[in-house]
Amino acid sequence: MQQITFKVGGMTCGHCQRRVQEAIMNVNGVKKAAVDLTKGEATVEYDEFQVQPDVFKKAVADAGYQV
Repeated sequence: MQQITFKVGGMTCGHCQRRVQEAIMNVNGVKKAAVDLTKGEATVEYDEFQVQPDVFKKAVADAGYQV
């Protein structure tokens, strides 16, 4: 398992936070995701043999947020 923390821009409320978390969790290979609204960060635990960070970062961007 690997873990990465990256910045997420454009979140303004709890709904945004949930939307980002759901976008990340819907990616195969992601085991856990925690999105911090106040810090503007997402921390993701993932299986590096199933997925690479650019895949779930793209999911966040596709949901309408800046990575």
